Amino acid sequence: MTEANNAKLQEILDQGGSRRYAGWRGWLILVVVLLAAGLLYLGLRGKEAAKLPQYQTEPAAVGTLVVKVSATGNLQPTNQVDVGSELSGIVDKVYVDDNDQVKKGQVLARLDLAKLRDAVTKSQANLTAAEAQVLQAQATVTETRAALARMVRVAELSGGKVPSKSEMDTAEANLKRAEANEASTRASVAQAQAGLQSDRTNLAKADIRSPIDGVVLTRKVEPGQTVAASFQAPVLFTLAEDLTRMELQVDVDEADVGRVKAGQTASFSVDAWPGRHYAAVITRVSYGSKVENGVVSYQTMLEVHNDDLSLRPGMTGTAEITTLTRANALLVPNAALRFAPETTAAAPKKNGSVLSAMMPRPPAQKPRAQAVGADGKSQVWVLRDGQAVPVEVEAGASDGKLTEIVGGALKAGMAVITETASGLP
Repeated sequence: MTEANNAKLQEILDQGGSRRYAGWRGWLILVVVLLAAGLLYLGLRGKEAAKLPQYQTEPAAVGTLVVKVSATGNLQPTNQVDVGSELSGIVDKVYVDDNDQVKKGQVLARLDLAKLRDAVTKSQANLTAAEAQVLQAQATVTETRAALARMVRVAELSGGKVPSKSEMDTAEANLKRAEANEASTRASVAQAQAGLQSDRTNLAKADIRSPIDGVVLTRKVEPGQTVAASFQAPVLFTLAEDLTRMELQVDVDEADVGRVKAGQTASFSVDAWPGRHYAAVITRVSYGSKVENGVVSYQTMLEVHNDDLSLRPGMTGTAEITTLTRANALLVPNAALRFAPETTAAAPKKNGSVLSAMMPRPPAQKPRAQAVGADGKSQVWVLRDGQAVPVEVEAGASDGKLTEIVGGALKAGMAVITETASGLP
């Protein structure tokens, strides 16, 4: 009886345990299904969110727009003079060297004077001879005039019988001939005087003198060197009048020359003094063009102060010319004016064919909206509630990075879209 009861009790206990195990397993399966459904839902939401476009934005801001033009050129003195020689000869002495300060009229070099002095002596002798010929011609005139006067007196006393008519004509002709000879000798004297003066001038020009107060930039002659000035005056020295004032000669590109004018300010730098900027002012923009390697440019002069003499002729300077300064301007990045968002394309129709569904298809092209409004005006896209909304604007000047907005509905602080960012992972 007891064993039968125990067996029955064990059967009841085994049935209750299996029921509890079955209930716990069901709850576990339910939890797993719910978790899988949640994860699937989150994954689908993430994929949908990843498909939505993400944008990078920058706020439209009020600031100062400074437009500059870059140009490169070389520094030169405001007045540079090449000193040469009008005469040919051998250089006897050189009195100055590079970097020497010189005064106007100072002798820089001297040619050999021997031949020039001989020429002066010869011209002096020619002048003396010409003056002697004048005295001789004057004596002849006096003699022939006296002879003619005697014949006239004899004719008066003889009542015209003597001398004869031919003798009187000859005497008058001799007087005129003597007077003409005297005039010729006087002309010879003037010619000899001119020759003497020319030789004296050449003697003076043998001293090569400075035409200005300044400094010697280059010396191109040595004692004993032969100077040949037959066809072209050779350059012996190059002088600069004042190195405390110089000019920077730059070439401005034809695309920028319309914005460059006299009176505009600029700053430039040179390789010799990195990090240092010099101030300059435009004094002239040439109308004549230069063409090098197919590039058209216009030479522009900038006045430079060089009080500390840190700048030297020939240095290469890179100038930044300020062509426009606009304060309190509404500015947007240039990328905002070029941006246009992608538009949603219509889904292609499905024909239901299993074979067509299995065939590979080319990637779909996403059309873009226009970066310019329908009326031809510029437009930017602003971000409102996560959506890109176009705003028509009127663009003004640009410095290459920022553009001034001079009209339209854009306001300061609006977030303008500059580019599309990558989607979320």
